[in-house]
Amino acid sequence: MQAALVASMPAASEAADNVAKAIAFARGADIPVIYVTVGFRAGFPEISPNNKSFTAFKENLSDTKPEEFTRIEPSLASQPGEVVVTKRRISAFTGSDLEVILRARGIQHLVLTGIATSGVVLSTVREAADKDYRITVLADCCADRDEEVHRVLVTKIFPRQASVLTAAEWSQAIN
Repeated sequence: MQAALVASMPAASEAADNVAKAIAFARGADIPVIYVTVGFRAGFPEISPNNKSFTAFKENLSDTKPEEFTRIEPSLASQPGEVVVTKRRISAFTGSDLEVILRARGIQHLVLTGIATSGVVLSTVREAADKDYRITVLADCCADRDEEVHRVLVTKIFPRQASVLTAAEWSQAIN
């Protein structure tokens, strides 16, 4: 839920509102909240010309300061003590220390939200499943530029590897 991504996608503002509710519930239930942002160094040295997605990304953001791009949507900002992980690829695991943080805290169940459903959420679900994490995807806390792709993922693809709930269903299931 980086501010630049939320602003670029109309469906993301509703998802961000739902994420805010899920975060508030998690904090109240002492469930760790971990943020994962995609970010690069100045000049984007991590982006290979072989990577079609990130090459386009690099071209579109060449005038943006890295710290400006990684800024989390202010209404969802982390609180002191919450971990913010920077990743270098689509999956939350690739190019980050997320797995080290999860192991250190003994976390085995991930609750995922994010933009885009067909990008970060899909890649993270697949990798988390391969790493034997239990996974819950909060469908109304995800957004994608293509609403049909979002629908297919949350109704047909993700249920093969994750529980798919709304934020309200998840909070009720935890209580």
